[in-house]
Amino acid sequence: MSPYKRSFLELALDANALKFGEYTLKSGRVSPYFFNASAFSTGHQLQILGRCYRDAIMDCGVDFDGLFGPAYKGIPLASSVAVAFAEEGRDYPVSFNRKEAKDHGEGGIMLGAPLNGRVLAIDDVVTAGTAVRGSVDFIKNQGASLCAFCVAVDRQERGREGLGSALSELSETFELVSISIVTLDDILAFASDDPRIADDIAPRIEAYRAQYGAL
Repeated sequence: MSPYKRSFLELALDANALKFGEYTLKSGRVSPYFFNASAFSTGHQLQILGRCYRDAIMDCGVDFDGLFGPAYKGIPLASSVAVAFAEEGRDYPVSFNRKEAKDHGEGGIMLGAPLNGRVLAIDDVVTAGTAVRGSVDFIKNQGASLCAFCVAVDRQERGREGLGSALSELSETFELVSISIVTLDDILAFASDDPRIADDIAPRIEAYRAQYGAL
């Protein structure tokens, strides 16, 4: 397992961002694990998280001109990634959106840098892909193009077509480079090998994947 994957999973477990048990998802599926990026709530945690995103992106080798964080979770995530890249001497502009247009002060729906060129969006997890689809249209309307999308966790669950994962379907539909720090396979390997995690978790994840996983 890559060092950045291990670092992310250790961080997620320590911050209680990655939890094991029984969780009903928005989709109605009952999952044996749950990921909540909002649990990363200190400067040190966000520093490590940003570096994990950065290393996953660099490992992929995608070329891009700026970062975009879709409201609301994507805003602190994209900011942490921008800081992590700046540590490596790569200073990218960062852009965000509001869910509702502001009609006073500076107004509008955009925050941060103007969107230009090839944009890489940052978010926490892809399930149905709603945030990605919204980001494609929003960025296009601003005169730029979404070239890649990076999430912390790829649950590797079936997408709308019922075959490939939601992330791979979005990649094909919109011609995007899809990136994740970890996948369900990585979580399973971690759960199988870590004494802090109950022995029944790995078999339950395997059963969940057999039922809902991408083919």
